[in-house]
Amino acid sequence: MAVTRWLRVTCAALLVATMITACDTKSQFEPSLPPEAGFRVDGGVLKLWTGTPCAGVTGVTLTFDSGTKQSTSQVWAAPQPGVTVERMDLLGGAAADGPLQVQKPLPAEYDWTKAGSIVFYVNGPTSNGATADVAQVLRESAQHPSGSFLFGKSGWLDAAGVQRENTKSFLTICTPDPNK
Repeated sequence: MAVTRWLRVTCAALLVATMITACDTKSQFEPSLPPEAGFRVDGGVLKLWTGTPCAGVTGVTLTFDSGTKQSTSQVWAAPQPGVTVERMDLLGGAAADGPLQVQKPLPAEYDWTKAGSIVFYVNGPTSNGATADVAQVLRESAQHPSGSFLFGKSGWLDAAGVQRENTKSFLTICTPDPNK
Protein backbone atom coordinates (compact mmCIF):
# COMPACT_ATOMS: atom_id res chain seq x y z
CA MET A 1 0.00 0.00 0.00
CA ALA A 2 2.84 2.43 0.82
CA VAL A 3 4.48 1.65 -2.53
CA THR A 4 1.23 2.40 -4.37
CA ARG A 5 0.86 5.73 -2.55
CA TRP A 6 4.51 6.57 -3.23
CA LEU A 7 4.02 5.71 -6.90
CA ARG A 8 0.91 7.92 -7.15
CA VAL A 9 2.66 10.88 -5.48
CA THR A 10 5.74 10.47 -7.68
CA CYS A 11 3.64 10.22 -10.85
CA ALA A 12 1.64 13.28 -9.82
CA ALA A 13 4.83 15.25 -9.12
CA LEU A 14 6.29 14.25 -12.49
CA LEU A 15 3.06 15.23 -14.25
CA VAL A 16 3.05 18.65 -12.57
CA ALA A 17 6.74 19.20 -13.38
CA THR A 18 6.14 18.23 -17.02
CA MET A 19 3.17 20.57 -17.32
CA ILE A 20 5.07 23.48 -15.77
CA THR A 21 8.06 23.11 -18.07
CA ALA A 22 5.80 22.62 -21.10
CA CYS A 23 4.02 25.93 -20.45
CA ASP A 24 6.75 28.29 -21.57
CA THR A 25 5.09 31.71 -21.68
CA LYS A 26 7.79 33.32 -23.83
CA SER A 27 6.97 33.47 -27.53
CA GLN A 28 9.48 31.84 -29.86
CA PHE A 29 9.68 35.16 -31.73
CA GLU A 30 10.17 37.32 -28.62
CA PRO A 31 13.63 38.92 -28.54
CA SER A 32 16.03 37.81 -25.82
CA LEU A 33 16.44 41.42 -24.64
CA PRO A 34 13.87 44.23 -24.49
CA PRO A 35 13.64 46.22 -27.74
CA GLU A 36 13.99 49.97 -27.26
CA ALA A 37 14.02 53.20 -29.21
CA GLY A 38 14.78 56.68 -27.94
CA PHE A 39 12.24 59.47 -27.53
CA ARG A 40 12.50 63.09 -26.42
CA VAL A 41 10.65 66.37 -26.82
CA ASP A 42 12.45 69.55 -27.92
CA GLY A 43 10.51 72.75 -28.45
CA GLY A 44 7.21 70.83 -28.48
CA VAL A 45 8.48 68.41 -31.15
CA LEU A 46 8.38 64.68 -30.37
CA LYS A 47 11.63 63.22 -31.68
CA LEU A 48 12.71 59.63 -32.28
CA TRP A 49 16.12 57.99 -32.40
CA THR A 50 16.18 54.32 -33.35
CA GLY A 51 19.64 54.00 -31.73
CA THR A 52 21.07 52.26 -34.79
CA PRO A 53 20.04 52.75 -38.42
CA CYS A 54 17.03 50.85 -39.76
CA ALA A 55 17.65 50.22 -43.48
CA GLY A 56 14.93 49.33 -45.98
CA VAL A 57 12.09 50.95 -44.04
CA THR A 58 8.87 51.06 -46.08
CA GLY A 59 6.61 52.18 -43.25
CA VAL A 60 6.58 53.69 -39.79
CA THR A 61 3.73 53.50 -37.29
CA LEU A 62 3.38 55.57 -34.14
CA THR A 63 0.50 54.49 -31.89
CA PHE A 64 -0.66 56.25 -28.75
CA ASP A 65 -2.48 54.37 -25.97
CA SER A 66 -2.32 51.06 -27.83
CA GLY A 67 -5.01 48.59 -26.84
CA THR A 68 -7.37 51.17 -25.33
CA LYS A 69 -10.46 53.01 -26.58
CA GLN A 70 -8.29 56.13 -26.95
CA SER A 71 -5.80 54.35 -29.23
CA THR A 72 -4.87 56.27 -32.35
CA SER A 73 -2.01 56.03 -34.84
CA GLN A 74 -0.04 58.04 -37.34
CA VAL A 75 1.43 56.09 -40.27
CA TRP A 76 4.21 57.03 -42.70
CA ALA A 77 5.19 55.18 -45.88
CA ALA A 78 8.09 55.10 -48.33
CA PRO A 79 8.32 53.38 -51.71
CA GLN A 80 10.38 50.22 -52.24
CA PRO A 81 13.23 49.55 -51.67
CA GLY A 82 12.62 51.63 -48.55
CA VAL A 83 14.72 54.23 -46.77
CA THR A 84 17.10 54.34 -43.84
CA VAL A 85 15.60 55.69 -40.64
CA GLU A 86 17.61 56.63 -37.57
CA ARG A 87 16.35 60.00 -36.37
CA MET A 88 12.98 61.49 -37.09
CA ASP A 89 10.70 64.30 -35.94
CA LEU A 90 7.44 62.50 -35.26
CA LEU A 91 5.01 65.22 -34.20
CA GLY A 92 4.94 68.96 -33.75
CA GLY A 93 7.55 69.85 -36.35
CA ALA A 94 7.24 71.25 -39.82
CA ALA A 95 5.88 68.88 -42.46
CA ALA A 96 8.60 66.49 -43.54
CA ASP A 97 9.64 66.75 -47.15
CA GLY A 98 11.62 63.52 -47.12
CA PRO A 99 11.13 60.04 -48.44
CA LEU A 100 8.75 59.08 -45.61
CA GLN A 101 5.34 60.63 -46.20
CA VAL A 102 2.41 60.68 -43.79
CA GLN A 103 -0.22 58.26 -45.09
CA LYS A 104 -2.53 58.47 -42.08
CA PRO A 105 -2.25 61.53 -39.84
CA LEU A 106 -3.45 61.75 -36.26
CA PRO A 107 -6.95 63.22 -35.96
CA ALA A 108 -6.76 67.03 -36.05
CA GLU A 109 -8.21 67.39 -32.54
CA TYR A 110 -5.95 64.72 -31.01
CA ASP A 111 -3.59 65.92 -28.24
CA TRP A 112 -0.77 63.37 -28.08
CA THR A 113 0.61 65.00 -24.90
CA LYS A 114 -2.39 63.59 -22.99
CA ALA A 115 -1.66 60.00 -24.04
CA GLY A 116 -0.22 57.49 -21.61
CA SER A 117 2.05 55.54 -23.93
CA ILE A 118 3.73 55.48 -27.33
CA VAL A 119 4.35 52.36 -29.41
CA PHE A 120 6.68 52.76 -32.38
CA TYR A 121 7.59 50.25 -35.05
CA VAL A 122 8.90 50.10 -38.59
CA ASN A 123 7.92 47.95 -41.57
CA GLY A 124 10.44 46.55 -44.01
CA PRO A 125 13.47 45.31 -42.12
CA THR A 126 13.39 42.67 -39.42
CA SER A 127 12.68 44.73 -36.33
CA ASN A 128 10.87 44.95 -33.02
CA GLY A 129 8.54 47.61 -31.69
CA ALA A 130 9.40 49.89 -28.78
CA THR A 131 7.26 51.67 -26.21
CA ALA A 132 7.66 54.80 -24.12
CA ASP A 133 5.79 56.58 -21.37
CA VAL A 134 4.55 59.92 -22.77
CA ALA A 135 4.43 61.69 -19.39
CA GLN A 136 8.02 60.69 -18.62
CA VAL A 137 9.27 61.86 -22.02
CA LEU A 138 7.47 65.20 -21.60
CA ARG A 139 8.54 65.67 -17.97
CA GLU A 140 12.21 64.70 -18.29
CA SER A 141 13.34 65.82 -21.76
CA ALA A 142 14.36 69.33 -20.67
CA GLN A 143 16.50 67.84 -17.87
CA HIS A 144 18.76 65.99 -20.34
CA PRO A 145 21.18 67.19 -23.06
CA SER A 146 19.75 67.31 -26.59
CA GLY A 147 21.84 64.27 -27.60
CA SER A 148 20.18 62.07 -24.96
CA PHE A 149 16.96 60.17 -25.55
CA LEU A 150 14.75 58.10 -23.24
CA PHE A 151 15.33 54.43 -24.11
CA GLY A 152 12.54 52.79 -22.10
CA LYS A 153 13.70 51.10 -18.91
CA SER A 154 17.34 51.77 -19.84
CA GLY A 155 16.79 55.47 -19.17
CA TRP A 156 18.34 58.48 -20.84
CA LEU A 157 21.20 57.54 -23.15
CA ASP A 158 23.50 59.35 -25.52
CA ALA A 159 25.33 57.73 -28.46
CA ALA A 160 28.06 56.23 -26.23
CA GLY A 161 25.43 54.79 -23.86
CA VAL A 162 23.46 53.20 -26.69
CA GLN A 163 26.61 51.72 -28.21
CA ARG A 164 27.65 50.34 -24.80
CA GLU A 165 24.25 48.83 -23.87
CA ASN A 166 22.88 47.65 -27.24
CA THR A 167 22.96 43.80 -27.24
CA LYS A 168 23.85 43.79 -23.52
CA SER A 169 20.80 45.20 -21.69
CA PHE A 170 18.51 45.95 -24.64
CA LEU A 171 18.27 45.77 -28.43
CA THR A 172 17.67 48.80 -30.59
CA ILE A 173 14.59 48.12 -32.69
CA CYS A 174 16.54 47.08 -35.80
CA THR A 175 19.42 45.26 -34.13
CA PRO A 176 19.32 41.53 -34.89
CA ASP A 177 18.99 39.41 -31.77
CA PRO A 178 22.44 37.88 -31.15
CA ASN A 179 20.82 35.01 -29.22
CA LYS A 180 18.59 33.75 -32.06
